[in-house]
Amino acid sequence: MSNIIIEVSESDLNPDLLKKKLSFGGCGAIVSFIGITRDLEYGEVVKNLQFDAWLERLEPTLREIAVKNKKKYRVSGVAIAHRVGIVKPQENIVAIHVCSPHRKEAFKACSKIIDDLKEQAPLWKKEVTDSGERWKKGLG
Repeated sequence: MSNIIIEVSESDLNPDLLKKKLSFGGCGAIVSFIGITRDLEYGEVVKNLQFDAWLERLEPTLREIAVKNKKKYRVSGVAIAHRVGIVKPQENIVAIHVCSPHRKEAFKACSKIIDDLKEQAPLWKKEVTDSGERWKKGLG
């Protein structure tokens, strides 16, 4: 399926560069979601998040999510990028861009993509704080 961009990175994730890789012909909307590492969680200082992934399955799973939602919501393009490894506070974890002729479908698709990613992507995250480390519940 065309106009789907999937990237996995162990270093900086640049949402603007990711968005530029999509084709916007016929589009009137681009909806984006950028997830970042919080610096505080329940009043506690977060040093970093550590994302562990089943790398052989991560890109194919993200692509499946993109293809499914592109078809379901009839949007023109989807770009998804996700970090693995250590992500410090205020750094980008995930970027999603959805382009579409109309805004309503783009918003719906973008929202569903992040929900699907959190449920299906083979990613696990450990939160490192001043008081220790803990694995966060579930995938994503």
